[in-house]
Amino acid sequence: MAVICLKKILQVCAIDRSVESLLFPLIEKLMDEGYEVHTACSDTGRFDVLTAKGLTLRSIPIKRKIDPISNLGTIGALYRLMKREKYDVVHVHTPIAAVLGRVAARLAGVSHVIYTAHGYFFHEGMSKSTYQMYYTLEKWFARHMTDYLLLQSREDYELSVQDGFSSQTERILHIGNGVDLTERFHPRHVAREKVQSIKSSLGLQDDHVVITYVGRMVSEKGIFELLEAFRKLAGEFPRLRLLLVGDVSSSERDQRGQNFVELCRQHPQIILAGFRTDIPELMATSDIFVLPSHREGLPRSIIEAMAMAKPIVATNIRGCREEVRDGVNGFLVEPKQVSPLYAALKKLVVDSRLREAFGQNSRSIALEHFDERAVLAKQAALFAQLTGQLREEREQEKG
Repeated sequence: MAVICLKKILQVCAIDRSVESLLFPLIEKLMDEGYEVHTACSDTGRFDVLTAKGLTLRSIPIKRKIDPISNLGTIGALYRLMKREKYDVVHVHTPIAAVLGRVAARLAGVSHVIYTAHGYFFHEGMSKSTYQMYYTLEKWFARHMTDYLLLQSREDYELSVQDGFSSQTERILHIGNGVDLTERFHPRHVAREKVQSIKSSLGLQDDHVVITYVGRMVSEKGIFELLEAFRKLAGEFPRLRLLLVGDVSSSERDQRGQNFVELCRQHPQIILAGFRTDIPELMATSDIFVLPSHREGLPRSIIEAMAMAKPIVATNIRGCREEVRDGVNGFLVEPKQVSPLYAALKKLVVDSRLREAFGQNSRSIALEHFDERAVLAKQAALFAQLTGQLREEREQEKG
């Protein structure tokens, strides 16, 4: 009788916060199904929290930018880890980590390498030459260093199939994106006492109209356009508040060299909440969700806001326009422009009935298209297929 060994999977991404915000549901699902799952990433301070939740983490320094010496060191560290642990499947995420992880996996002779593109790095806002450079790199790595290509964005999926990002079309899969709609991100399941406590801690009052942004505080997320649009709105609506949730980079500066944090702290109607994990409760304190990004994949933050029945203002770019139906559950505006962003936000600020109608539509769209269970099931089925093949192959080798 053949002995079936526990199959080992390695997840690779740049930082531990990505594990916490993006990968945890998948890792938990795979662990529940009997896999041994390790995760390799940089430790930015969340290792203890994640380890306490039962995750097995491997600290590998991974820079989120091109740095040849550091990148080579990362490849070497991942290679040694893969050779030592003998993983059956390596699953990579986030642009730089995905490239380095795939190189290491190929060198280590890993049987199956999966890449989830949470959003291709190339996008329509780039210059033609820059777009072509990143497009070429993504396509080459997809064709030559990847066994299965998983896409969250339908636009990315259709482009990948059309342009032959794999010689085997059946190995390009659209998985979508989603959140827990039944428990965590359900308007009726958020404790009112906790919401009131959060509002009090943030200085929010019941008659405030709150616009919320969740994400990294970097220029490509459109934060400076948002600040400018909000300053105009704040002058007209004293009870308006802007709640900014996410990692704050004090190095971010606008074209005048002004520091982002300083600009926020100077304005009495802007609240810097920092990195938070209580997103459902924060959404419950909010009236409008905004994401004015220059590029996205299929942003989870919008899905979270939709699940909590919030109206959305977002830019008309890949990913956002798959989630937001203009005039139905929110407004789409052109990226990098202040006036359309200001106008769209103002429409929702002044009209509570429109906010309510758009919010209900958001919840309905989320229930139909962005259920996390369906996303996890597609990935779990692929892992079962691959590890089942491995078991059969090994049993045949034995005899």
